[in-house]
Amino acid sequence: MPRQARGWLCASAGLLSMLAGCVTTPHTGSPIPSATGEASWRPVSTPGMVRYQLAMGQVSSGATPVRRITPVYPAAQLAACPPAQDVPALLIVDRAGKVTEVRVPDEAQADASRRAFIAAVRVAALQWHFNPLRVSRWAADADGNSHVVDEETKPFSLGYVFRFECHAGLPSVSTETSGTRS
Repeated sequence: MPRQARGWLCASAGLLSMLAGCVTTPHTGSPIPSATGEASWRPVSTPGMVRYQLAMGQVSSGATPVRRITPVYPAAQLAACPPAQDVPALLIVDRAGKVTEVRVPDEAQADASRRAFIAAVRVAALQWHFNPLRVSRWAADADGNSHVVDEETKPFSLGYVFRFECHAGLPSVSTETSGTRS
């Protein structure tokens, strides 16, 4: 047998033996519920929302989500399958668009079960990232052409409600925004 043909034969045999090692036995027990949820976002109006006051010629942009991580339904709560849990949270976002703090009202009074949902919200939300909030000042030159005079980024906050639901041991997670900017 020529040397090149032997090489191909050895390579083919090696590949087949590696593939044979990858064979797995299918899981035949009861299905294991997934501890991940699905997320959806819907803006909600918040009375008393605080916003930056823009001067004449100023325009704001950004403060839009770039990366959102879905909270993981607490695995220890799946067996109990409690009623739907709503966790309101205020996300504090720095000038770079990174969530630096998550504030949950009445967290100190929460029981252990609720604290598991709050912890899931905090872990996920601290990984969120937004386009920075930019405030630009525009002016017109002598010819009437507009241009940016200066620009700065500002910190902001946004309120969300995270909803955890369980149906027959299967989790679902969604959020609603409250659009608060300060």
